[in-house]
Amino acid sequence: MAGEGSLPLRRLKEFQPLNRLTDDQLVLLASRAERRTHGPGQRVLERGVRDGLDFFLVSGQVELASADGRTLLIQAETEQALNPIARLQPRVYEVTAVKPCEFLVVEQDILTQMLRTAPVDQVELNADDGPGGESEEHALLMAFYAELRTNQIKLPSVPDVAWKVRRTVDREDSTAEQVAHAVSADPAMALKLVRACNSPLYRGFSDVRNVREAVVRLGMRTTRQLVTVFSMREVFNTRQVALQKEMERLWRHSREVAALAWVLADHATRLNPEEAMLAGLLHDIGVVPVLVQAEHHNRLFANPDRLHHAVQELRADVGAAVLESWSFPPAFAEAVRHAEDWAYEAREAEPTLVDVVIVAQLHAMIGSNQNANLPRFDQVPAYRRLGELELNASRSLQLLTEARARVEEVQQLLSIR
Repeated sequence: MAGEGSLPLRRLKEFQPLNRLTDDQLVLLASRAERRTHGPGQRVLERGVRDGLDFFLVSGQVELASADGRTLLIQAETEQALNPIARLQPRVYEVTAVKPCEFLVVEQDILTQMLRTAPVDQVELNADDGPGGESEEHALLMAFYAELRTNQIKLPSVPDVAWKVRRTVDREDSTAEQVAHAVSADPAMALKLVRACNSPLYRGFSDVRNVREAVVRLGMRTTRQLVTVFSMREVFNTRQVALQKEMERLWRHSREVAALAWVLADHATRLNPEEAMLAGLLHDIGVVPVLVQAEHHNRLFANPDRLHHAVQELRADVGAAVLESWSFPPAFAEAVRHAEDWAYEAREAEPTLVDVVIVAQLHAMIGSNQNANLPRFDQVPAYRRLGELELNASRSLQLLTEARARVEEVQQLLSIR
């Protein structure tokens, strides 16, 4: 069914990437968009369909169901509803209305064309300006972003062993033997898991001798997270020699943030430390496909400043798309999207993954002398939200000094080959 009237500009600007458009563009977009309503139980989107449309959830609640049976509820006007619903095409989710819903439906081609001419934050017109007054960087970034919007950027796939283990653990009737069998399908992964279980971080009174014993000691949830963590090393690789150095730097930074996230989660929250470690490791996952795709844009790739700006402009959107394609929980996507948004404040009362990742990022950047443009700790909501630590600058540094041995243990865990 079709809705009536146009949404106010204020409401349109709450959606991403509509918030990149000018007011004039939003007015034009609204005139070309369609309003649709769905009653409870009605199918909104079919899995596997490529329809060329973006569905923005204006009101109501929907359920997303993936091919492996996992489901996710999304409520309008929440963090999960800021982006188009199940935006990857062909659709990887089946979407059903749970409560009466209203959508703003936009043709992707129309939105892509508008994004090509939308302003880019912090891009200055300079000597590279083209004949029409548009900087070359602006044009390159918009072309790049358009490729993302139309799924022309190849997203990395989650390694097979991690996918199989996650699916096995997520089944309610799974046993340690079944999980161990899934891990053992990859001998290298099996060896890493046993070594991890015998590392200082997880060692018991005696060493484990096989994968099943490792799964029993670690528990299935920790096993799932560690297998995913170990699998991520494959994602941060490229055959392109020119990019490998940047990939290595990215991996080192991600490991540092992951280790700090583990320690912060363990000391300051009720969050699972392994989940925090994985969120820290994944916080820059969106940079990987951006770096790979940049090689197809020689002028962008050849200029380090332009490449850095492209990475900063696109890392959050691409990272969220990667985790959506991997069917990760929304909390991980939230951490990826806001990892470098120092002003972001989560809505939940208790600390969340995004809080831990933001604070871990701050400490990692301070530790590597990248603190020139960082805000004061007391100006960062995530920092204040880790209230059990009663953090201030001196207390924070004291905590991390005391926990340095544990950070090094986590780093050693992430270095297992």
